[in-house]
Amino acid sequence: MIPAKICGITRAEDALLAAELGAAAIGFVFYPRSPRYIDAIAAGRISEQLPQRMARVGVFVNPDPETMMRTAVMARLTHIQLHGDESRAFCEQSPLPVIKTVRDLIEFEKYEKFLAAAFLVDSKSAEQFGGTGQKSDWNFCRQVRERAPVVLAGGLAANNIASAIAAAMPDAVDLSSAVEYAPGVKDHQKLSEFFVALKSVPAARLSFRRNLF
Repeated sequence: MIPAKICGITRAEDALLAAELGAAAIGFVFYPRSPRYIDAIAAGRISEQLPQRMARVGVFVNPDPETMMRTAVMARLTHIQLHGDESRAFCEQSPLPVIKTVRDLIEFEKYEKFLAAAFLVDSKSAEQFGGTGQKSDWNFCRQVRERAPVVLAGGLAANNIASAIAAAMPDAVDLSSAVEYAPGVKDHQKLSEFFVALKSVPAARLSFRRNLF
């Protein structure tokens, strides 16, 4: 099964179910303007309940370096995801492996020489940096994958995950709003249905994957 990250976690029961279903990673959003925002202490309490094998990714948007580093320790993070307009120099200061969000080829080439753990391809609206539920550019994801490890996000769900993997060829997938009934509150039936669909993707489509988490 291709690695999956369930993002926008705010409750321990959602994170534990994701782990039980086979998620490779969960994501905490530390952007205060997000409807899925969680504070570092609450995230740390959830992290300590999770299996050690599970990656814990902190999502930041143009953060203050000190705040980011303090949050990483308190929340017991294994990865940092930078979802804003952070400079390459800022990315290089991270104490943990970085997943950098890019949305077009110009943006990707700006960061390409930075040794990111992966690049994340997501959609973006005027109001939100991510978590919009809108489909991202699958062709662009495939272009990035030819040059670097890549995670596909944006509008993924049980009913399109097989098509997305076939078209975009990502190394991992990331979803949030498609398995919610409210921002930051996961719908356990939708979460289960997603993993059933993900596990049914033909193995032939999953060859030569990079291990990101």
